Formats: sequence, C-alpha cells, structure tokens
Amino acid sequence: MIDLALIVEGEAWPALGDLDGLSRRAFAAAAAEEPAEGLVSLLLTDDTELQQLNRDFRGKDKPTDVLSFPALPMDRPLLGDIAVAHGVAARDAALQGKRLEDHLAHLLIHGYLHLLGHDHETPDEAAVMEAKEIRALASLGIANPYLLCDTGPNE
Repeated sequence: MIDLALIVEGEAWPALGDLDGLSRRAFAAAAAEEPAEGLVSLLLTDDTELQQLNRDFRGKDKPTDVLSFPALPMDRPLLGDIAVAHGVAARDAALQGKRLEDHLAHLLIHGYLHLLGHDHETPDEAAVMEAKEIRALASLGIANPYLLCDTGPNE
C-alpha cells in the first residue's frame, strides 16, 4: 500500500476538487502495475517552484511538469518525493485535449514509476515505462496518453 503525504501550494490546484483522493487512486493504480509499499511525498505547486527544483537538482533552468526524487534504501519506508507544476501541467493538458485531472493522474503514475527506478532514456526503457503507464491509466478509465499526443511528461 502506498501512503501519501500531500502538500498543496497555491490557489490553482484546489479547483480540481479532491486532490487527496485523485492522488491515492493514481498511486494505487500504479502500485497495482508495479507493486511497492511505502510513503510518497507529493508536492502540487506552481511553475516557479518546479523551475527552481529543476535548476537546483537537474541543472535545467526551466519549469517542467513533474519531477521525481527517489529515496535511498536507508530512507525506507519513504519511496521518494514527487513534485508537479500546475501551469505546465494545465497547458500540456489543454494542448493535448485532456482533462487536467486525467493528465495529473498520468504525471503521478509516471513519477511513481521513476521512484521505483524506471526511466525513459532509451527506446526500450521508454517502451517498458509507457506500457506500465498505459495499463495503470486504463484501470482508471483514462485513455492511452501516447495515442493523444507525441509526447509524454516533460521531465
């Protein structure tokens, strides 16, 4: 089971309604696809905060939609931290013709898989990760995001 520590910053995210419930459903779907137990710390924030995190931890001075920070094994039961930027996520959802709630679920599943060591640097890695995302999203009744657009999360 995935425990959740949710931090919501800013006024934009609460407009989506039950963020705790949405996040827990997304993580449960991800965990059904790639089982793990532990705590995920989730920060839903703005583009400025994600740009700062992206610059400080990845050397990329630009906002992004989602960042994942896996915990060290000695930090268990913490699996890691995920941060999502409202502005980038909302713009991407609009460009891709998706509901923001569905796009957020995708970003959370994507971030969760990164916490467990998955990546998409090579075509083979991307194929494995995307297949897990597609199955987890389908279990939530969310369409394959890779059929709707040419890109996935912007990490």
